[in-house]
Amino acid sequence: MDLDALTAARREEWARLDELGRTRRLTGPEVDELVTRYRAASADLADIKTSAGRTPQGDYVSILLARTRLRLTGVRENVLRQAPRFFLRQLPAALYRVRWTTLAIAVSFVVVATLVAVWISSDPQAVAALGARSQLQNYADQQFVQYYRENPNAIFAGTVWTNNAWIAAQCVLFGVTGIWPLMVIMQNAMGVGSSAAIMIAFDRGDVFFQFILPHGLLELTAIFVAGAAGLHIFWAWVAPGRRTRAAALAAEGRALATVAVGLVFALGLSGLVEGFVTPSLLPWQVKVAIGAAALALFLSYMLVLGRRAVRAGETGDVTEYEGGTPTLTSG
Repeated sequence: MDLDALTAARREEWARLDELGRTRRLTGPEVDELVTRYRAASADLADIKTSAGRTPQGDYVSILLARTRLRLTGVRENVLRQAPRFFLRQLPAALYRVRWTTLAIAVSFVVVATLVAVWISSDPQAVAALGARSQLQNYADQQFVQYYRENPNAIFAGTVWTNNAWIAAQCVLFGVTGIWPLMVIMQNAMGVGSSAAIMIAFDRGDVFFQFILPHGLLELTAIFVAGAAGLHIFWAWVAPGRRTRAAALAAEGRALATVAVGLVFALGLSGLVEGFVTPSLLPWQVKVAIGAAALALFLSYMLVLGRRAVRAGETGDVTEYEGGTPTLTSG
């Protein structure tokens, strides 16, 4: 097919479709004409994509069709019908895309937290700088464990859930700064390292790990994922490739903002573990096993289902109908 010849032959018909699609009030005959021209343009778009792939002409026709489709239907697809695609394809694909950045952040977190814990716990002066010895002794003997048991389980679970979900949302939404996710991750690493140092210095290292691991495995992983998503949004702004910065930022923002929504559920699960399992009197081996199972469930969703979704062509972004056809740029 000669693309230029088709464009020349259909230019006036496409222009008329554009005109009808922009007209606020249509008469009965004009509605019939709009439907007819919509069908003809759909056939033209199929021919273009089949013979020439993605082209500026095809994108132009696609925009016309999207506008006309919305004009004809009047409403978008029912949200409840979109839910299966979101949870089975869109969200896992978005999570899968940030897997390597998540791993890099996790390794960095462990290294920083370990260095802080080893440095402080091995230096009496560094331990003393954290507070009076009696206060630190009380923290190690009572306050650390009491934190998990002083409130009713349901209230405690809800509190940590909302707090962690807000932190994760900030990492994603403020990720465009490039600084906020790193700051949050670093603060958490130093906080965990300092707590571990106090517990180790007063021979309570085993208690620290028994109470931090059950919920911390999934909770920290979710924060790592949020930080990775935020950094990906930042990188789309720094290195947009062939897209404009605005287009790259919009695409990554739409795709990875779904991560913030998905992490609400993951952090809800970790909140349940922290509220009901961590403070329980179960053997510590059982509590850690429950936490590991929760992490395994999340990683399976992220890596197994996510890989399948990405191979099917998902990126985590909205559909072309929902987001509009992106503008092609040369180069």
